[in-house]
Amino acid sequence: MSQGRLGVLLKALLVCGAVVALDQLSKGLIREGIARGDTVAVFQFESRGMRGNQGVAFGLAGDVSPLLIGVALGLLVALLAFLSLRPGADRLAWLPAGLLVGGALGNLADRVRDEAVTDWIDFPAWPTFNLADVAIVVGVISLVLLPEFRARTEQDDDP
Repeated sequence: MSQGRLGVLLKALLVCGAVVALDQLSKGLIREGIARGDTVAVFQFESRGMRGNQGVAFGLAGDVSPLLIGVALGLLVALLAFLSLRPGADRLAWLPAGLLVGGALGNLADRVRDEAVTDWIDFPAWPTFNLADVAIVVGVISLVLLPEFRARTEQDDDP
């Protein structure tokens, strides 16, 4: 693996580790402070309500934890391999990759430990979610927007 690819992979792993740490810390604080199913109002439009999510995103598909664990691990390995092995690795792909992998590992840790993901951010008219979910969504949006950003940057670099 070249020095550049190693640096990209290291950056992605650092972001991943930070996401997992923040996600697990926040979930631990919530599990200690709020009983499952209880809700605590924080701001006018937000409350923290701890819920166990055994399904896919937003609790869809019911209890499929063993299948999800296997699929998630496979996708994480594939994403890291893609990031580290592709020729001319994108100089910015490490950030969305780190967010995606960190978010997935944060939720995966819950599934392995508790057989359900701890969701605790609850806005009106929106399913309850957690920091790992935020990292995954931001990572996906970033990956989708990355080619556009790259094209604009290259266009600005042209004389």
